[in-house]
Amino acid sequence: MNQTFPQTANDFELRPYWNRLIKFDWKFGLALILIVCIPRFLLVLNANASGNYSAIGILMLISAIVPFVFLGRYGQKVIGIKKPKNFRWLLWAFATGLIASLLLYYVGQALYGNTYQNWYAYIGKSYQIPFGINSNDKRIMFVAMALVGMTFSPVGEELFFRGIVHSSFAKSIGEKRASVVDGLAFALTHVSHYGLVFIDGKWDFFVLSTIIWVSGMFLLSLLFFWFRKKSNSILGAILCHAAFNLGMIYCIFYLL
Repeated sequence: MNQTFPQTANDFELRPYWNRLIKFDWKFGLALILIVCIPRFLLVLNANASGNYSAIGILMLISAIVPFVFLGRYGQKVIGIKKPKNFRWLLWAFATGLIASLLLYYVGQALYGNTYQNWYAYIGKSYQIPFGINSNDKRIMFVAMALVGMTFSPVGEELFFRGIVHSSFAKSIGEKRASVVDGLAFALTHVSHYGLVFIDGKWDFFVLSTIIWVSGMFLLSLLFFWFRKKSNSILGAILCHAAFNLGMIYCIFYLL
């Protein structure tokens, strides 16, 4: 996907107010990462310890709103908020996201079984699935979790990471390097979801499994960007991300 550049004096990514104050470049992208990702990292760690995840939904909402706060119509098109050029790639994005979630499940199972060194097992404890839950109630709980997991996180994170953050860096360092930057930011942010773990009232850090998890998140980020590029729309990244979350939640509910 080629980076779009202004054609007239009115074609700037940022809204007129922001355009007078800041530039749409790597400094802006870095500022967004620091302002959004550091508080998110700390809040997720706190949620893992307290069991209260209500703030996470608010964070995803903020991530989704950020592009619309800063970007005008032109800027929104630049980050991929537009009609896909080929709907076939949306189907491929969804199918590939499901496959990626299953691959990460089998890697975790092969290496760590159902222990908390398995990232899906640790993340699954946050779902608080009651022991001995009957199949009907479990199905209802799964559907509710899947609907939330396929909306809040994919929309918020993709508009933020593959959207405004990626495009701001891309304008300064190009698309390929920008995909590495937003991928690293995405992967390291997810250390709060698995890496620094809170088990039996104390914090621990599983070095090797965290490296595997972070590497998986980085590769997944590149995959999301690839489908954004192929579909020429942020929707490609969102659907791939939504499918990954669906597959992960299915694995947690029915395969662990």
